[in-house]
Amino acid sequence: MGVRAARAARPARPAARRAARANPPILTLLRQARGDLPPTARRIRDYIESHAEDVIRMSITDLAEQTRSSEGSVVGLCQRFGIRGFQELKILLARDLVEPVRLIQEDLTEGDGFGEASERIFAAHVASLAETRKLLSKEALEQAVAILRSARRCEVYGIGSSAPIAEDLGYRLLQLGYDAKVLVDSHVQSVSAAMTDRSVAVITISHSGSTVETVLATRLAHQAGARTIGITRLGRSPLQRHCDVVLYTAANETRYRPEAMSSRVAQLAIIDTLVSCCALADPKQSVARLELSARVLAEKRF
Repeated sequence: MGVRAARAARPARPAARRAARANPPILTLLRQARGDLPPTARRIRDYIESHAEDVIRMSITDLAEQTRSSEGSVVGLCQRFGIRGFQELKILLARDLVEPVRLIQEDLTEGDGFGEASERIFAAHVASLAETRKLLSKEALEQAVAILRSARRCEVYGIGSSAPIAEDLGYRLLQLGYDAKVLVDSHVQSVSAAMTDRSVAVITISHSGSTVETVLATRLAHQAGARTIGITRLGRSPLQRHCDVVLYTAANETRYRPEAMSSRVAQLAIIDTLVSCCALADPKQSVARLELSARVLAEKRF
């Protein structure tokens, strides 16, 4: 027997066995705890065990509705097991149920070459854009444009991977002459949101629609009287309750991992459409402002 084969044949070292015991599958932990849970938590636990793969695709609002509970109860169950929230629970479920390579990108399989990987990834983006186009409501788009055009000031909220999209939207609106302010710090978001009023339009970008910071800021703005627009994935989520208008994106990629590239491609397409429609509402003025922006920026290039 060769050295490598001998090493492979050795039993797991005590440290490795301890690590495996320290990180048991989340479904195993849920099964073991069934008798120790109050009725609502037990109902949520039972649903997760029976529909684990479906839960990976759900929002926290979907799970709460399916189990006749509340979003707070779902978070409470997660915290009983030392999990910070529902998103982390979905990541742990995916770790136990899904082929590891799919955590890199959902459409990949182990053994894919670079050519196959690029084909699959581009196909995923194309599919996301096509599905998002079907979801885009003409009525919702018209309402969003009307809100932005009548607002004295626009505020754009985004956290994490949604922050660059928020920055891009704010910059595009600024080029059209809008008084646009981009807020990507959660504290600043909340303070500014609480000081808005009916003359302010708020646009919140969140793929999951369940990010605590942006949901809170949007709720505060809505309560203060601001008119709110959400750009988020299709499906029920906490964010939608505080939005006057929702523009939906389609991206399945976050079923198995916390961040989604295809969702950002879809979000960029939505904001490009939104800004272009705002410009088309007054093309003469929009062209003049875009030409002014181009002249100013020309001075920064050789």
